[in-house]
Amino acid sequence: MEFAKPDTSAHSPDPQNPLRVLVVDDSKAQRMMLTMSLSRWGYVVDEAASGEAALLACQSRQYDIILSDWMMDGMSGLELCAAFRGLGQEGYAYFILLTSKSEKTEIAKGLEAGADDFLTKPVSADELRARLRAGERIVGMHKELVQKNRLLGATLTELQRAHDTVHRDLIEARKLQQTLVRERFRDWGRGAATLFLRTSGHVGGDLAGFFELNASHVALYSVDVSGHGVASAMMTARLAGYLSAAAPDQNIAFQRRADGGFDALPPEQVAARFNRTMLEDLQVDQYFTMAYAQVDLGSGSVALVQAGHPYPLILRADGTIDRLGNGGLPIGLLGEAVHERVTAQLYPGDRLFLLSDGLTECPSPTGQELGEDGLEAMIRKNRAMASAQLLDALIWDLAAHMGSEEFPDDVSGLLFDYRG
Repeated sequence: MEFAKPDTSAHSPDPQNPLRVLVVDDSKAQRMMLTMSLSRWGYVVDEAASGEAALLACQSRQYDIILSDWMMDGMSGLELCAAFRGLGQEGYAYFILLTSKSEKTEIAKGLEAGADDFLTKPVSADELRARLRAGERIVGMHKELVQKNRLLGATLTELQRAHDTVHRDLIEARKLQQTLVRERFRDWGRGAATLFLRTSGHVGGDLAGFFELNASHVALYSVDVSGHGVASAMMTARLAGYLSAAAPDQNIAFQRRADGGFDALPPEQVAARFNRTMLEDLQVDQYFTMAYAQVDLGSGSVALVQAGHPYPLILRADGTIDRLGNGGLPIGLLGEAVHERVTAQLYPGDRLFLLSDGLTECPSPTGQELGEDGLEAMIRKNRAMASAQLLDALIWDLAAHMGSEEFPDDVSGLLFDYRG
């Protein structure tokens, strides 16, 4: 084997992290000559006198480069290469076969067995060093990749932990949000209200509810906060406090009298107070749509405002449907927004619907929204049902329209039955 005089100015392995090389040859003289040169160049060198011994060494120690003779007694270098690749070690070792074979078919066999490079005997020292440097680059890149993968794996683990924590928190937040609508049904004798609320995620931005204004009047509302997720859910919690029956002094629909009692404000003033609160007090980059109605249980008269919300609907006892409202601006967009009062009359057997746009804007598989007409058709189809069953049927029909039960937006609303 030929070896030129070492070039001491040439690149050498990092002395702080020398690469470990395994020399495999059944010739002691050949191993000695290779080991001397490799050691002089800064490598840490181990020797193996056979393929079997080399394989045992590889099972107990990680090598960066393996130099193996092709033709050996017992296990050949080709067989060693294939067996070594079969170990499935994490680190990558650059495998160089030393051979006198130069036929393309032989080279192809070596590549198929997992060899990275070949050196033809007799080995030139300069060529050996060049091949070793190529191996160093490959091994170095693999080590860097492994390290980055470890960092990526650690990061993903931390992200998963964070995701699990957020997931648990959102589950608890959903439970808390559900408590904002404690009552899903209330019967006042002359009328009854039924609610439904289905969020598209863990938490949502929709809210529906009712409260008593006095012995003969009730307030009904449906609210949809802009956006999705935690920010919207926090806003609905705030709005629920402003519409709480348990705290009339905090309820935005009431005004305290001089004697300490409370008077109910008309719907348009409720909308105006909400608008000022959003723009002057809360000062958030959010807005909400709302349908707010006041119903006289004795006479059946209705006064309401529509603030960017879908049209309130009255399903008459004869099956006809009336749309109420004139659109209106959402709450919290413009300080000068004015919301007009709309009046209507309920008769025994009539039903008033306040529904969010999660129904009207629900898309079909082709992207076509259900719309007001589609919603009214669903209501007519199920009008013979009792209120709770009718609302369930709307959800089923909406899922059939979309082709999925995973709605893209919150779906909520209120149905008020007037008996008179």
